[in-house]
Amino acid sequence: MFAYWGRILRVNLSTGKISEEKFDEKFAQKWLGTRGFGIYYLLKEIDPTVDPFSPENKIIYATGPLTGTTAPTGGRYMVITKSPLTGYIAMANSGGFFGAELKFAGWDAIIVEGKADHPVYIYINDDQVEIRDASHLWGKLVSETEEKLREEVGDKRVRIASIGPAGENLVRFAAVMNDEHRAAGRGGVGAVMGSKNLKAIVVRGHKRVEVADRAKFTSVVKEKTDKLRNDPTAGGGLPKYGTAVLVNIINQNGLYPTRNFQDSQFEYAEEQSGEAMTAKYLIRNKPCYACPIGCGRVNKLPTVGVTEGPEYESIWALGAHLGINDLASIIEANHLIDDLGMDTISTGGTLATAMELFEKGLIKPEDLGEEAPPFRWGNTEVLHYYIEKIARREGFGDKLAEGGYRLAEMYNGTEYFMGVKKQELPAYDPRGAEGHGLGYATNNRGGCHIKQYMISPEILGYPYKMDPHDISDEKVKMVIIFQDLTALIDAAGLCLFTTFGLGADDYRDMLNAALGWDLTTEEYLKIGERIWNAERLFNLKAGLDPLKEDTLPKRLLEEPVKQGPNKGRVVRLKEMLPRYYALRGWTEDGRIPEEKLKELGLDEF
Repeated sequence: MFAYWGRILRVNLSTGKISEEKFDEKFAQKWLGTRGFGIYYLLKEIDPTVDPFSPENKIIYATGPLTGTTAPTGGRYMVITKSPLTGYIAMANSGGFFGAELKFAGWDAIIVEGKADHPVYIYINDDQVEIRDASHLWGKLVSETEEKLREEVGDKRVRIASIGPAGENLVRFAAVMNDEHRAAGRGGVGAVMGSKNLKAIVVRGHKRVEVADRAKFTSVVKEKTDKLRNDPTAGGGLPKYGTAVLVNIINQNGLYPTRNFQDSQFEYAEEQSGEAMTAKYLIRNKPCYACPIGCGRVNKLPTVGVTEGPEYESIWALGAHLGINDLASIIEANHLIDDLGMDTISTGGTLATAMELFEKGLIKPEDLGEEAPPFRWGNTEVLHYYIEKIARREGFGDKLAEGGYRLAEMYNGTEYFMGVKKQELPAYDPRGAEGHGLGYATNNRGGCHIKQYMISPEILGYPYKMDPHDISDEKVKMVIIFQDLTALIDAAGLCLFTTFGLGADDYRDMLNAALGWDLTTEEYLKIGERIWNAERLFNLKAGLDPLKEDTLPKRLLEEPVKQGPNKGRVVRLKEMLPRYYALRGWTEDGRIPEEKLKELGLDEF
């Protein structure tokens, strides 16, 4: 087998047992990697109704076959577990260098199970694997944790995935952080790590990933890399302005959610755009492993010094979503959230929910405590005060740490929670891109944009421009294709941004050259479809009620946009959803019939 080691590391924190398991090429061809491996083991080994914080839940760190190769963006890994935020599948993807280092150490995935009786970290140096005491690291910030672990193991080149105080305190949207500022952010995967008393995984590898035909693979990689470099987005806008290049584009198109989606354009967007951040604060770009795009930002502020980010989503979540127009404060807040180990989207979304609950009089000033700043739109003090309180579950922060949905539920205002399946929505108002809205509603991990980035065809014109308000069968089919293609790209170990320049045939070329396989594009997309359906199956077993939960917030379905290019628009989800189920081959109530399970080889579950 090429591009795999065929080895999975299993670590039981309850018993201290460390073991190795093998997999064969047949397994690899069925599940490919990352999300595929993760959902297979979750379906096989845990009860989907299990409490996410119980020792019976498992957390899996998985690479893809192209992770650690020279394929463009080939450094991704995925953290898969049952989400404490949604109660369904969580699969959070991260770049940086941790994923590649895990592959260099000779492992395709790590399965962590059980719960340690005190804080620990896992140290991996090629085949040497140990569970070590981490009591002295508990309570430390992510940056402090990484620094101390490098000193402790005596190797500055180790790569570390860790949690901050938020993960330790079981904040339901805590992240797993690597390379200090890279996050497997969504769904609370960091809180699951914290529930197991697992502070960090430290990895050092010295092996080279072997591909089937080195000369052919090198040639294919060069061709695809050139495509990316010549693309106006992957080779132009993203390296020049970072992902924040989207701020002005999305705002001008009337999709930039403002003040908890009450409006769809932000009057100060230009002042916090990628162009503005580049002019004021950028020092340099910072690419992840094997990335020719280099969208990562390294900024410098007098208050925090050198830091990384924020990304487009974070600028929005901590800016327009809260009505805040202070780019320096947004960058500072992003720095703090990274160090405490949280998801910026859910942090901003939860604060936005609190602001509207406060505006509507459901949260009272006396609920907050004497020193706490009021939740008023544009109040920068909210960022400085509550982010720390959330991570440490102090004062009102303890309620915020439960996430936006549970907070809204406490104050009888769930209509003001802007999320799907209890996860906060990202930075696109789907009333201006209705296929994107269908993607939100049917996403296996709840409110999420990157498992079906329909902004590409509806706004940016990739692979071709589609009318954002078309809801024909062609649009619905495109949502399905994007969902399956994204599952394939994730499973391969690549970054979604490669879709700015590459198509499904390009991924086939790279995978076949690396693996020595001869699969067609359709066969690879079938793997993506299998992964998507397997994740859906997990959610159904966990208790998903599709007709109630494959939906959007009432505001997006019933409150027309007040002004801008999409004035008067809502998302016509009711018209799209039945056709989505039918085109998926599912039942009218959104379930997977036996014949579909058999077709995809999922009937064993």
